[in-house]
Amino acid sequence: MTFAEIVARMLAMFSAEMVATPTITLRAGNELDDYRTPSAFVSAFDAVSDGYLEQFHWGVSHLDAVSWRHYLPYLIEYASRHMQSGSIVVVTLLENLRPPDRVPPRLASLSVEQEAVVVDFLDVLAFSAESAHQELACQVLEEWWAPGAIYREVAK
Repeated sequence: MTFAEIVARMLAMFSAEMVATPTITLRAGNELDDYRTPSAFVSAFDAVSDGYLEQFHWGVSHLDAVSWRHYLPYLIEYASRHMQSGSIVVVTLLENLRPPDRVPPRLASLSVEQEAVVVDFLDVLAFSAESAHQELACQVLEEWWAPGAIYREVAK
C-alpha cells in the first residue's frame, strides 16, 4: 500500500473528526506545554498547515481524544510527505501513538477502520527504505499496534 492510498483512506475515515472544531487546538496544547493559559480556537490562527504543525507540535501531547482524532489525519498526511527527514513533527506523532494510553483513552478511542489505517501508515513508515523513522515506527508497532503488541490488552 502506498502513502497516497493510506492518506486517501485516512481522510475518508476521519472526515467527521477533521471538520469538527477541536476542543483543544495544537496552539492551545503548546501553550499548556509552556505552562500558559490555553487560547480558544480561532480559525485564522488555527488553520492546519505545515508551518502550524511545525510551530505547535509540542501541543499534541496535551490533546484530549476528540482533538487528537481531529489532528491525527493532518499529522499522518504531513508524515507521508516528510518521512525521509528527521522531522520533529513525525517524531512527536510517533511518540503520541505509543502507550500507555490515557484515561479517557486516545489510542483506544479509534474505530476498527481508523486503527487499520494507522497500522498501514506505521507499516510503511517502519518498513520503507526511504523512511528516516524506521526504528521508532517499529517500536510503536511492537508496543501497541501490531498483533500481539507488548502493552495492549487482549480482548477477552
